[in-house]
Amino acid sequence: MDFDLTEEQEMFRKTVRSWVDKECPKSWARELERHEHDYPLELWDKFTSAGFHGVGIPEEYGGQGGNIMTQMLLGRELARSLAGLTWVWGLTSFAGGKSVGLYGTEEQKGRFLPQIAEGLLRFSIGFTEPGGGTDVLGAMRTKAEKADGGWVVNGQKTWCTGAHVADYILLLARTEAKVEKRHQGVSLFLLPARAEGVSVREIPKLGMRAVSSCDIFLDDVLVPDELLLGEEGRAWYMLLPTLNNERIMLSAFCCGILDAVLEDALSYMQEREAFGKKIGSFQSLQHYVADIAMWREQAELMTFRAAWLQGEGRPCGQEANMAKVVASEGANRAADLGMQILGGMGYSAETDMQRYWRDSRLFRIGPVTNEMARNSIAEHLGLPRSF
Repeated sequence: MDFDLTEEQEMFRKTVRSWVDKECPKSWARELERHEHDYPLELWDKFTSAGFHGVGIPEEYGGQGGNIMTQMLLGRELARSLAGLTWVWGLTSFAGGKSVGLYGTEEQKGRFLPQIAEGLLRFSIGFTEPGGGTDVLGAMRTKAEKADGGWVVNGQKTWCTGAHVADYILLLARTEAKVEKRHQGVSLFLLPARAEGVSVREIPKLGMRAVSSCDIFLDDVLVPDELLLGEEGRAWYMLLPTLNNERIMLSAFCCGILDAVLEDALSYMQEREAFGKKIGSFQSLQHYVADIAMWREQAELMTFRAAWLQGEGRPCGQEANMAKVVASEGANRAADLGMQILGGMGYSAETDMQRYWRDSRLFRIGPVTNEMARNSIAEHLGLPRSF
């Protein structure tokens, strides 16, 4: 049993950390947030220059190579400074590189993966519908009907992050109405985000500022046959491993937020004075940082294990759910304590604790709520399905 990173992984982690400190410091992340409705194209371009969009994409398609462990290390180090802004990289990595890489035909891989690696394409995700939230299948009203040369799509999706600047939306739609079970007869499409019949509306929200989430409305949108991703009608079976990947990556982002909370809290406690001494000597605050450190250790171990299992091609659904719950709740609790440690400054937009809190709060809700993740964990342990 070896808990250490390989020499190559540790070198990559240190390289990314040094790059983040130089190119994406926390002060710049705060500045990006102040322009809430301006997508951070400069950040996207920085990722492009660094080659990060190619991480996880095979070299034969113009990528940097690397597996889930490499992506996890990258996501964690980015989130230590950028928190929720890390999705500027993560969305296209998951909805584009990962999905096309797993399910795409050779023609689709040759067409899309090199452009993704070069930073020329951005992707969003269109799974959730207004009436359902986590109940994606039960609420699905978006339909794709066969037509000459393609499919005609009608419906509405919500919480499509980055859809207003995306080139494609990884869209889940029902392609068969009469099925025995609701997970049957749904298909995946690479929907052109600027196609005729697509309209987008930004959703005001608490966190993840500058990475707008959107409602998208689909009115007789024609999607060509060559943009069907994977096998018609079997999208739900296909998605299970990629949803595990998304949960592992979100857990890695939360580990990065935990790194940031602990880093900022310790720095403040060692500088701030009250009642004639450094507040780092106050026992109650020492207990706070001890809790934060323990939550980080738990999140790290569970996230690394889930990523290792997926990298080995082994089942990891249970472990991915557990890591997502522990990491997101740990990050949010840690940020809350971090705000308490900083006192009034913790509530100020001049510091980052409130930003960590807002972004990690959203991670407890999506891509699947922690309550639903707990239901799945309990079902895996042999209890009856509760939904």
